Amino acid sequence: MDKKALTAQMITKKSFLCVGLDTDINKIPKHLLKEEDPIFAFNKAIIDATYKYAVAYKPNTAFYEVYGAKGWASLEKTINYIKLHHPEIFVIADAKRGDIGNTSANYARAFFETMNVDAITVAPYMGIDSVEPFLGFEDKWVILLALTSNKGSRDFQYLNAEGQELYKNVILKSKEWGNEKNMMYVVGATHPEELGEIRKMLPDHFFLVPGVGAQGGDLEAVAKYGLNSQVGLLVNSSRGIIYASNGEDFAEKAAEEAKKLQKQMEKFF
Repeated sequence: MDKKALTAQMITKKSFLCVGLDTDINKIPKHLLKEEDPIFAFNKAIIDATYKYAVAYKPNTAFYEVYGAKGWASLEKTINYIKLHHPEIFVIADAKRGDIGNTSANYARAFFETMNVDAITVAPYMGIDSVEPFLGFEDKWVILLALTSNKGSRDFQYLNAEGQELYKNVILKSKEWGNEKNMMYVVGATHPEELGEIRKMLPDHFFLVPGVGAQGGDLEAVAKYGLNSQVGLLVNSSRGIIYASNGEDFAEKAAEEAKKLQKQMEKFF
C-alpha cells in the first residue's frame, strides 16, 4: 500500500487508529476455546467489529510464534482475512526483525511475499545492512524503532552520543537509507514532547505510536505534537480494545472502544 492510499483511507474514515492484535489465548473469552482455531476466531470477530474505525491492524508475531506451526497458521489466516475482506486496511507485522545480509533478505521475503503484510517493524541497531533488504519492495514499508514507549527505553535510547541522544542519531542516519514513502518510525506515546522534536526532524514521515491507553499515553498530546498536513500518524491501541471484555460481548465492547478513539480522532480532520 502506498502513502497516498493510506492517507486517503484515513481521511475517509477520519481515523488514524491501528488495532494491535496481541492475541493471548489465556485472555480471550473462554467460549472461543471450543473453536477449531480459537486465536483466529477471536481475531476475526475483533476485525469484523472494528474495521469501520481502524485504518490498520498490527499483529504482534510473538503471540503467534509461541504456538509454533499452529500459531503461524492463525497469523496467516488473520492476515489473509483482512486482505480478502478489507483490502484498504494497512497490515503491520510487529516482528521487530533486524539482521544482516541474507538473513534480513529472507525476513523481508517471509513477511512481504509469503505473508503479504504492508509493513514490518525493524530494529536499526545493526546498521544499514540490517535494514536495506527490507526497502527493496514496492509499496512495502519499514517501521524503524526510534523511541519506544517501554520503561527500558531510557537504558540506551537516551544515551548521549556526539552531543545528542542516541535515538536522534539513529533517526538522522536512517534518513539516508529510506524516505517518507517506504519508511516509518516507532515513537512511543509516552514521550509526547520528544515526539514534537522528532516531527521537526521528520516532517513528512509517518509515525507508528504505541502506548495510548494501557501504557498511559495521551491521544491529545500525541495529536498535538505528531500530526502533519498528511495526518502522518498511526496510533496503536491493543489491550484497551481487544480485551475490553472477556465475555460473549467481547467484540461489541471492542467496537465501542475503537469507536471512542475514532471519535476523538475525528476532530483533527
